[in-house]
Amino acid sequence: MSQQHCDPEDVGSAWAKPPVVFKVLARAGWEEARADGLYRGSPDDKRDGFIHFSAAHQLEGTLAKYFRGKADHLLVAFDTDALGPELKWEPSRGGDLFPHLYGPLPVALALWQRPLELGADGVPSLQGEWLEC
Repeated sequence: MSQQHCDPEDVGSAWAKPPVVFKVLARAGWEEARADGLYRGSPDDKRDGFIHFSAAHQLEGTLAKYFRGKADHLLVAFDTDALGPELKWEPSRGGDLFPHLYGPLPVALALWQRPLELGADGVPSLQGEWLEC
């Protein structure tokens, strides 16, 4: 994984920081985090050294690549600004900038959570209105 961090000022006017980012996670992990007050990451997050998020336009690809056939997951939304300077934008799939949080995630910052149901193809499906700002 690249260690290059991107700030909106660094990438020019063609890129605008989304107001909301999303975390897909197992319901059990989120319930444990809510009891603790902090989400410390999935095994993949811990391996990579940061908590993975997706912007709205990245969610379908993330769900298809990493969550196909995985039931009992949630989609949790967070205000980008509330996550502070620990949220970095780094190139990943296809060179797109993905949000990565370097530190624990306070669960109180969650805007909302929604259960994800598997579609006929085994990919968790999104409701369009969930992603509207």
